[in-house]
Amino acid sequence: MKIALVSPYDYSYSGGVPSHISHLESHLLNRGHQVRVLAPCSKKPMDPNVIPIGTPIPIPSGDSIARITLSLTLARTVKKVLQKGNFDVIHLHEPLTPVLPLYVLDFSNSVNIGTFHAYHGEAKAYRLFRPILQKWFSRLHGHIAVSQPARAFVSKCFPSDYRIIPNGVDIACFRPGVRPVEELRDGKINILYVGRLEKRKGLNYLLEAYKIVKGENPNVRLIVVGPGERLRRKYKKYVEDNRLKDVVFVGFVPNEDLPRYYATADIFCAPSTGNESFGIVLLEAMASGKPVIATSIEGYSDVVQDRIQGLLVPPRDPFTLADKINLLIREEALRLYMGFRGEARAAEYSWENISQQVLDYYQLVSLRQKYETSSRVATC
Repeated sequence: MKIALVSPYDYSYSGGVPSHISHLESHLLNRGHQVRVLAPCSKKPMDPNVIPIGTPIPIPSGDSIARITLSLTLARTVKKVLQKGNFDVIHLHEPLTPVLPLYVLDFSNSVNIGTFHAYHGEAKAYRLFRPILQKWFSRLHGHIAVSQPARAFVSKCFPSDYRIIPNGVDIACFRPGVRPVEELRDGKINILYVGRLEKRKGLNYLLEAYKIVKGENPNVRLIVVGPGERLRRKYKKYVEDNRLKDVVFVGFVPNEDLPRYYATADIFCAPSTGNESFGIVLLEAMASGKPVIATSIEGYSDVVQDRIQGLLVPPRDPFTLADKINLLIREEALRLYMGFRGEARAAEYSWENISQQVLDYYQLVSLRQKYETSSRVATC
């Protein structure tokens, strides 16, 4: 099968959607399919299967930054790529995001499948632009959502039959037994945060909780992994102003090194305040055999079962977060139990399983399109 995977976001920049596409590409290739990735790229891609189309620019989007291309001169390039590729299936991720996916839908003669990743509570942008976007939505033959919250979010404005196929986790990389970061395995209890330093990720609440925890447990350390320079300065100032010790800001970590930080952790914390459709970092921590403390928000509570793989706490509540961290610090057996249960649950989300679900859906939609086309021809 000849497959195109389309990303609206900068494929050179770390993010949930590009990571999802990269893993899906790898597993589809391993199954013998021909795959190309169409995406805006700020750097020359190392992957020979990536076709860069458009230059991304950072656009504020809620409490995050979307790195998309807004170039209106891509039509000729997109048309040429699609004609040359002659794809059986074009799988567009966030297919209503300007502008690359919209151009692809304009010129595609393939089976078009869209995966919707986002969850932002109120679908303000969808409501505002629905009359315009409906044209492109109608060009989709199949619809996937990565979670129930993502499906509910897009369905408010674009109701349809959505197949839920979640994000996956690379259990060959994220697993127990990975070599930790030696200098951080010195006997201290390591609390790990992984994620972009954005307001909605809630690191400020974790820092407040850590201040409480550190006062009761001097032998703890907080490790912060993730990009975001502007808020890093703010968080470092909070640490300095409150004279907090043992807070390590690592910054961006390449994907190949990230499993070592999970291996270094004793407890993983995800303090996001909302607008999360799915918790990929939760799966990575669980696959690594680590207990998870996460906020009880939509997108997270579907992944972590409270008191089984981890503990769920209310968002924006540093006091309860501190209590749960202190509980896991005291109870090593509970940490080990939750880590064991998390590893087993993460295996259900292996990319091997997820990629097969995606392929099955490709085949289902392709057969449905062939049947509907033949029925129309017979009627004529």
